[in-house]
Amino acid sequence: MKDVDLDRLLRSAARAKEETPVEMPFGFDTRVVALSRRNGNGALFGALLRRVAFVATAVIVLASAGAYFEFSRNGDAIAVSGNEFAIADSAIQDEVLP
Repeated sequence: MKDVDLDRLLRSAARAKEETPVEMPFGFDTRVVALSRRNGNGALFGALLRRVAFVATAVIVLASAGAYFEFSRNGDAIAVSGNEFAIADSAIQDEVLP
């Protein structure tokens, strides 16, 4: 951008009067809520929200059950995973060290 354009924009911004934002008309939000209830959009949105919550709950329950069964199948999950890391660590050290 050229300096002339920048100077013109800065002068224009300096001359602009400060305007307060226009407020919503009185009762506008009440009318919007009333129209949404009359058209039935609120009921559809509520049904969608309930379905999404139900599916999310089902996924959480299934994931928790799977994790419980996986950890209960192994006697000591922490020791098993620790042994796996120890085995890998010793294999790496055997390869690196002469």
